[in-house]
Amino acid sequence: MSSNRTFKIRPFLLACAFSTIIASPYSYSQENNRNVLPEIGTAGFSVLSIDKERQIGSAMMRHIRASQPLVNDPVLIEYINDLGNRLVKNAEDVNYSFEFFIIRNKEINAFAFFGGHVGIHSGLITLADTESELASVIGHEISHVTQRHLARRLEAQSKSQPLTTAGMISGVLLALVNPSVGMAVLTTSMAASQQSSINFTRGNEKEADRVGITMLANSGFDPQGAPDFFGKMAAKYRYKSKPPAMLLTHPVPESRIADARIRAHGLETRPLAPSLNFALAKARIQARYESTPEQNIFKFKDDFKKQKYTYKAAVHYGLALSLFENKDYQEAKVILEALIADDENNLFYADALTDVYIKTKEINKALVMLSDLNLIMPNNQVVTLNYANALLEDKKYSAAEVLLQDFLLIKPGNFIAYDILTTVYQKQNKTALMHATKAEVLALLGAYSRAIDELQTGYNFASKLPLVEKRIKARIIQFKDQEEKLKRL
Repeated sequence: MSSNRTFKIRPFLLACAFSTIIASPYSYSQENNRNVLPEIGTAGFSVLSIDKERQIGSAMMRHIRASQPLVNDPVLIEYINDLGNRLVKNAEDVNYSFEFFIIRNKEINAFAFFGGHVGIHSGLITLADTESELASVIGHEISHVTQRHLARRLEAQSKSQPLTTAGMISGVLLALVNPSVGMAVLTTSMAASQQSSINFTRGNEKEADRVGITMLANSGFDPQGAPDFFGKMAAKYRYKSKPPAMLLTHPVPESRIADARIRAHGLETRPLAPSLNFALAKARIQARYESTPEQNIFKFKDDFKKQKYTYKAAVHYGLALSLFENKDYQEAKVILEALIADDENNLFYADALTDVYIKTKEINKALVMLSDLNLIMPNNQVVTLNYANALLEDKKYSAAEVLLQDFLLIKPGNFIAYDILTTVYQKQNKTALMHATKAEVLALLGAYSRAIDELQTGYNFASKLPLVEKRIKARIIQFKDQEEKLKRL
């Protein structure tokens, strides 16, 4: 199952905000920073508390959902969060739960921002050759968060330029509420403090390298993944006139690669077997989000013929997805049924085969498979969302409703679940609940005014549903309060 709807509510925000907040140009020269001692990760509290950082991060994430082409793919969301949280378990100074997400973009980049949010471009995943390489980038970004580098930059600037820092904070927050006003404030305030950001960010990168490589090793990955990926990036783009965004925000001169190799050599190197899930994730991205189905079919067939693979199953899987995208459903079904016969609980295969069964009108096969998986993995997002979607296709609306309601008690912020539930209520003519659930989708996009409008519309249809009336009234108050808190941050 894959949902790739992109909701354009404030499209200008993120392109500007991340380039100014996170990505400042900086140098790796040794001048001006030679005698500065590293700062500890708990710095930054004088400017930005953990609670306020969490609130800002949540608001920014809502705007990312509204303005960026997120990969709303439960399988890939599950994979990247499992990988990220394996690293977080071995991180220090973790003050909040992390959320990892993928942006559909071939540009090589990754970034982190307030409150434990880490974004990875799909192109970075396909560029990595091993899971340790991918994990090294994610670990680096986790380190930026745990060491509170954004808050520390604000604190460092406030010591010499308090007005500029205040302008930067207000500019970010204004941009969240009113982009046309906020961007002007943010750009002006950043110009005056660019030089202090240059020196401060260089230290951030060194610290994130040090903390990230240690985390990588402690999480069971190969610490050589970090210098290997650094070296690959440097070699690939050394003579390019326009390097990717990641090299602009994370430059990798030879000195940094050498430092990473020395640090990795000092840690225990583990010979790791290749990761099947990593290979399947790469194949899924290539088949569903890059090139045309025809080109992908040729590529995967050619890879199989020339034995250009780590796992044969991953090539077959990529071919099956490409055939599906090309509407060759019967051919895709043969491949996927063979794959799942050898690995019956593999969610990559189950997700794809569910889609095939829906297209071939074999809904009962999908329901039996997903019902069995739901007993083994209750409330797993891949299983639940596919199961709900299959029930919806089979017009078993009440069962889908109960399944999604139970899931949302455990995962209250799941965007895709609310989106499916909105359709379920629409099919049942439960108009008040449909509008209320649509409001939750809009709130997750940061569109509180529109969410409140939906709730008020839903309230007009709830006259004979007193409990629903009370819930809607309470939610209107909560959304108004959240909107006011955002303005007061």
